Amino acid sequence: MFQALSRIGRRRALQGSAAAFVAFGLLLWWLLPLGKSSPSGTVSFSTGSATGVYQLYGTLLQEALAKDMPRLDVELRESVGSQENVRRVATGQADFTIAAADAVAKYQREGGRGADQLRGCARLYDDYVHVVVPRRSSVETIGQLKGKKVAVGQTGSGVRLVAEHVLRAAGLDLDKDIQPVPVGIGDMPKLLEAKKIDAFFWSGGLPTGAVSKLSDRFDIRLVPIKADLVEKLHEQGQEAEYYRSAVMPADAYPRAQSGESVQTVAVANLLVTRAGTDTELTEGMTRTVINSRDRIGEEVHAAQRVDLRTAIYTDPLNLDEGARRYYRSVKP
Repeated sequence: MFQALSRIGRRRALQGSAAAFVAFGLLLWWLLPLGKSSPSGTVSFSTGSATGVYQLYGTLLQEALAKDMPRLDVELRESVGSQENVRRVATGQADFTIAAADAVAKYQREGGRGADQLRGCARLYDDYVHVVVPRRSSVETIGQLKGKKVAVGQTGSGVRLVAEHVLRAAGLDLDKDIQPVPVGIGDMPKLLEAKKIDAFFWSGGLPTGAVSKLSDRFDIRLVPIKADLVEKLHEQGQEAEYYRSAVMPADAYPRAQSGESVQTVAVANLLVTRAGTDTELTEGMTRTVINSRDRIGEEVHAAQRVDLRTAIYTDPLNLDEGARRYYRSVKP
């Protein structure tokens, strides 16, 4: 009898152990990811100046990626802007970046090293060209900048490129007809306040924090870039074809605009990588960029314009294969 009871006890114990093992297995299945794991390792992301939109966007994207791909370490690298960003990715000094389409097209046209290896993951938001002067300035048109001391961005920046083209459309040579000051958005506002420059060019998302803060403490206004200049821009061909006529809404910089919209030009920003970058990584990066639009857009208002329907158009770059796989996965 005792032997029978012992056998029953052992049987129940084995059944209990088996049930516990199954439960433990289910718990592991729930807690641990099976199949493909998320990308891991370290990638570098070239951004922009400390006070520009690229840097803020990069910081917020880094936070979103930490949640979506926790095994991935994203290192942000400041830069002077689009032209340097394109070169860094093309030459393998960075894995991802944001760059304006005109800067990409220029690098391709000049046959920069690795230009054929550049790929696009997403069309992001547009940069708007700002031409900022003190409110009491006599400058009303781009042509009236002749002879003035104008901050035009550092060599290698996107703003330097667009300033050259806009001035040329107005019949001015950046090196001969104005006094160019090669500084970035971190220095432009204080130089304008101190009357050390008469105007500055900036190309960035709306609103750019440095311009907003300047307008809160110093009376400024925005010089329009009118439609006739846009036509002359397009006549320049090549990368200038990526500029389009745009309107800066009246609420972009309320104090500077006095309730009026401002005509200008805009150029698309692209999320850029290089051929050969892991497709799982570029697919995940593209997914996070699209899915975090609203989160990032709370602080970078320009990011609210990231749109799944237009993100796939990365001209002048071919679409990256991992990004293509993401867009196919969400196609209705």
